[in-house]
Amino acid sequence: MAVLTVIIGVVLGLCMLSTALLKWNEIKYRKKGLPPGTMGWPLFGETTDFLKQGPTFMKNQRARYGSVFKSHILGCPTVVSMDPELNRCILMSESKGILPGYPQSMLEILGKSNIAAVHGPAHKTMRGALLSLVSPTIIKQQILPTIDQFMRSHLSYWANQIIDIQEKTKEMALLSSLKQVFGNESCSLSKELMPEFFKLVLGTLSLPIDLPNTNYHCGLQARKNIVRMLKGLIEERRNSKETHEDMLSSLMNGGENRYQLSDEEIIDQIITILYSGYETVSTTSMMAVKYLHDHPRVLEELRKEHMGIRERKMAEDPLDWDDYKSMKFTRAVIFETSRLATIVNGVLRKTMKDMELNGECFVIPKGWRIYVYTRELNYDPCLYPDPHTFNPWRWLDRSLETQNYFFIFGGGTRQCPGKELGIAEISTFLHYFVTKYRWEEVGGDKLMKFPRVEAPNGLHIRVSDL
Repeated sequence: MAVLTVIIGVVLGLCMLSTALLKWNEIKYRKKGLPPGTMGWPLFGETTDFLKQGPTFMKNQRARYGSVFKSHILGCPTVVSMDPELNRCILMSESKGILPGYPQSMLEILGKSNIAAVHGPAHKTMRGALLSLVSPTIIKQQILPTIDQFMRSHLSYWANQIIDIQEKTKEMALLSSLKQVFGNESCSLSKELMPEFFKLVLGTLSLPIDLPNTNYHCGLQARKNIVRMLKGLIEERRNSKETHEDMLSSLMNGGENRYQLSDEEIIDQIITILYSGYETVSTTSMMAVKYLHDHPRVLEELRKEHMGIRERKMAEDPLDWDDYKSMKFTRAVIFETSRLATIVNGVLRKTMKDMELNGECFVIPKGWRIYVYTRELNYDPCLYPDPHTFNPWRWLDRSLETQNYFFIFGGGTRQCPGKELGIAEISTFLHYFVTKYRWEEVGGDKLMKFPRVEAPNGLHIRVSDL
């Protein structure tokens, strides 16, 4: 009886302590002008619910508090906006006191000079440096031939085996980026760099708790190892005096294109290029294969477009710029895949001063994050009729790509500078995949859509020659 009394007392005590902590955290963030919402636990806030429930958490909060509400996620007090017009306004307001506000875990691991972290003149410089690497002329003359050669080789041996298309597209996206960044040296570098890079990726979306074996700690250590490798390579190139035609060479010769970056800035930009290209290209490629498998009529139309290109060429001829620009339906498939899978859920901003949002309805304190949550726009029936249907034909109307609420690749001055390069990579992958192979799913593999789009146990397909 005494033991039972103690247990009941402990349970009641914990309940009272939990209630007190939750109440204290609500009072701490109760400021005039803030939108309604809940703040969860001290330090952790509502991060666990956010990461576990994802879109369901967001929909529930919107049902309770409206399209703009407060929370505490990823280590920061945050205002979440699910209002299309307000989101557009925020993304266009960088010069008015709203700056990038990515979590500490992402900034520390990707580097303080990465394009997502800097603002003002520094952002203009970094964005200019990146755009100089991926201009249409550079893609046409240098990058597309490199991508074509890589994809043709990488997909050569997939026939007559069961593969995990998730792992294959991850490998493909990273190796393709390494080839573009480091040229011929990518082969010797990839074996040591790849395992470190995968740890770095996991660390960018984690609570910034630097304890052994946490994703954040492993991500920080991976960054240190990658920085060491890149510093060594940069030093070797300077000492060798050899010429190279790749992205690293262009960044090191910044004086020739007016962007003179320090070694630290060069390394941060390389990590940014690898990170941004890897996540979007690999996931979009995997999900395109999934959707094409599930929608035979779409696959038939896509294959028809690519077979038409091959019929105009000799078997050994590579894709050229005109071929790429003719892939209208392929581009539509990529856009529809990105929309329906929602690979990017939103973007984070930070207030540099107390900010009024939505006229005078809300006042967001200095230092708070604003989560511009764009995911639900992808399923808005006013923008996309029958929004949960995979329908690439909707994108053949190019005006959809220029509408005000098109945020698949970001918005404002922060629109992804590598958008066209990513589309070219996925298009080239799809070209060689659908013209060489047919495939069927082995079955039983589940997909998760939040916080990342992934198949926890892989996505296995049986590949055979067409």
